[in-house]
Amino acid sequence: MKKIRFIPLTIPALFIAACKPPPTDAGLDRDMPMSEPTFASDPLPSPDTEGAVWAPSTEANRIIYGIPGEPALMALACIERDGQSEILRITRISPADEGAGALLALIGNGAIGRIEVDATKQGRGFVWQGELPAADAKWEPLNGPRQATVTVPGAGMVTLNASRLPEELLNTCRGIPPVVEEAEAEERDAAEPASAPIP
Repeated sequence: MKKIRFIPLTIPALFIAACKPPPTDAGLDRDMPMSEPTFASDPLPSPDTEGAVWAPSTEANRIIYGIPGEPALMALACIERDGQSEILRITRISPADEGAGALLALIGNGAIGRIEVDATKQGRGFVWQGELPAADAKWEPLNGPRQATVTVPGAGMVTLNASRLPEELLNTCRGIPPVVEEAEAEERDAAEPASAPIP
């Protein structure tokens, strides 16, 4: 009877496997969240700004932007603080998640500014709000009469229709006296009586 010989092919494999430690769950907690993650609210569409205008607020040194008869979309305010230069505050009046922060993009009049905004308590909810010294160059998109846009991630883009009010508020906050338009100066000069010639 012929004997069957077994070739020990599995011994090296078993030897190699014995050299490696067994799988473990130690350290897996580093890749797992400690608590249930909090998700941001669904992004909001950009509002329709056809017919929207800037208008003085009931508060001093503050203007608001929106469609007449409807809730305001934006607000700009010049704030005075003791021992500090004047501060310009921008508010995107749109729901924000408590504790959230974002970067507001301000584009217009040949300039771009990015301003940090935070969810700020207003009434029963939170809105996006940020502030910087009025002299900061990030406000330059407001320094002109042309159209501008304001974008906050998740709150859409607001088109700011052309107006002099943001520029005037910015200059006032910077301590720059208002500029008399050439046409207004001509009308004023025409209204003044001409002086009599000296004999």
